[in-house]
Amino acid sequence: MRRSPNLQVMVQAAQKAARALARDFGEVEQLQVSLKGPGDFVTAADRRAEQIITDELRRARPNFAILAEEGGEETAESGARWIVDPLDGTTNFLHGLPHFAISIACEMNGELVAAVVLDPIKQELFTADRGQGAWMNGRRLRVSARKELERAMVACGMPVLDWEGRERGFMGQLDRVSARVAGIRRWGAASLDLAYIAAGRYDGFWEFGLKPWDVAAGIVLIREAGGQIARLEGDGLMERGTLVAANPQLHPQLTALVAG
Repeated sequence: MRRSPNLQVMVQAAQKAARALARDFGEVEQLQVSLKGPGDFVTAADRRAEQIITDELRRARPNFAILAEEGGEETAESGARWIVDPLDGTTNFLHGLPHFAISIACEMNGELVAAVVLDPIKQELFTADRGQGAWMNGRRLRVSARKELERAMVACGMPVLDWEGRERGFMGQLDRVSARVAGIRRWGAASLDLAYIAAGRYDGFWEFGLKPWDVAAGIVLIREAGGQIARLEGDGLMERGTLVAANPQLHPQLTALVAG
């Protein structure tokens, strides 16, 4: 497996931040029993990881812009930018649940061309270059081949607190989908959900309200693994709306169920 120069830069930045996050995660597990709680510590861990990643990316490509969850959005005359989520699955991290990831995508002139999703705890590195396939720790990935919803495992994002996904009819979506599929999972890290679609671990996924840094890398992974991903509302994959991803056989069926 050959990596493009940009992908190699992304992998190195993610791996460096992953070492820091893994150390911080060990501290969070201890903070769970304290009266103060781990909230402030996790916020600092998130920012440290983002600083490590952006420093590495800027050192390698000073003419690229960066869109990051904590650091905001930049513009660049080069037409190139990195899209970064230094800690996807913050709530899992906060509660000592070892399911979170670093997500980095490369966009050139409005087109997503490379992706990294790295799980620091399971040490699973998902990568993709446009036109070169999707990979996990050097193994080529393909979406699942299941054709029947009745055999499908589907992931989703679930509304909590005042998240407006509830107002968009999530409970109706959940009722329709759960009546047709073999299982539904909600793991709380969209970048890993999408990577798992690419790996064939999940057969489908839907969620409302994801941000560009949640989905950019996953979009590349799914496309390169032979899957389909689209918004219910509008054409822009990274715009606000409901994202539906699946293998080609199930995507139309899952989309119809979610749309109602």
